[in-house]
Amino acid sequence: MAIEAELKAVVRDPEGVLKTLEDRYGAGRAEVYRDTYYDAPDGSFMGADRELRVRTVHGPDGTRTVLTYKGARVDEASGSKPEAETRVDDAEAVHEIVHGLGFTPRIAFEKQCRNYAFDQDGRRLLATLVRVPEIDEVFIELETTTADEDDLGPALAVVRAVLASLGIAAEDLTTEQYTDAIAAARPQPSGTPRTRQRAYRR
Repeated sequence: MAIEAELKAVVRDPEGVLKTLEDRYGAGRAEVYRDTYYDAPDGSFMGADRELRVRTVHGPDGTRTVLTYKGARVDEASGSKPEAETRVDDAEAVHEIVHGLGFTPRIAFEKQCRNYAFDQDGRRLLATLVRVPEIDEVFIELETTTADEDDLGPALAVVRAVLASLGIAAEDLTTEQYTDAIAAARPQPSGTPRTRQRAYRR
């Protein structure tokens, strides 16, 4: 299974990073992702650091839906995971299939994204500026794909270099997942949000 070599960071200067991305790579592609993450009824699937996601993307050229499976992370420092992904024709049907297999929706949320695809050092990369309405920060995700773990280190080195060139500091890298941040931000039955634990790099 291919590995998604990815780093994610909080963006302290969103307008500055946006301008740099636009100057280098042209106008980004604005899309809205509507994600639903599924789990086993007892929480054991996501508890094992695995992900099953149905994503519907609304963009300038229409709407598409993608089914994604991610295995447990193979690199703790970056959070990179094995990933298998395929486009599906019928969003409602794939939700029904996943539910019929015994999974239940764990959390659903929206991401407002601007994507930039480009080549760097012989690799195809995707940079995504992300705003999540329920979270205060703006994030950048930068990813490429590797065939195996042996290539993960070199791939991440390219990703880190590009982030540094965009002015992203090492201390702003984070392995916190959106699912955890959003769950912490949403009110609990008592009406009090959970305390959010940020996993920033040091």
